[in-house]
Amino acid sequence: MGELFDIVSKFFTDEEWYFMQLDDRPILQMSFQGKNGKWSCYAQVNEEQHLFFFYSVCPVNVPPEKRPPMAEFLTRANYGLRIGNFEMDYNDGEVRYKTSIDVENDRLTSALISNQVYANLWTMDRYLPGIFLVIYGNVPPEEAVRKVEQGEE
Repeated sequence: MGELFDIVSKFFTDEEWYFMQLDDRPILQMSFQGKNGKWSCYAQVNEEQHLFFFYSVCPVNVPPEKRPPMAEFLTRANYGLRIGNFEMDYNDGEVRYKTSIDVENDRLTSALISNQVYANLWTMDRYLPGIFLVIYGNVPPEEAVRKVEQGEE
């Protein structure tokens, strides 16, 4: 595939993650079990642009009627996050958390990958209860974020 893809594959192999490559693309798919749920993850590289991305995908899609309050929840959650951001596809309601790093004029290391991956997983696990509060509990977005950030969920 390429140098970055080989480095990423080696990282997940060394960390003893079970993963599979998607078709012939530079994407690895895996799952993660956190304290608050289980979800799919994707590790992806762009060799030409020297980028590494890691995504945690929320295990449920947001129903159409909940997308506006979810957009508010994610915007409020994103404010102040130091590494990464939440995204929502308004067409199908998929929510994911993305961390990424540009290593142009540098090299991708296991330490850099680890920082991106584990910050990502921790953040998705932290905010997942708030996502569920908005979808299933009809909790207003501002209150759901407050509950998550104050550990009340």
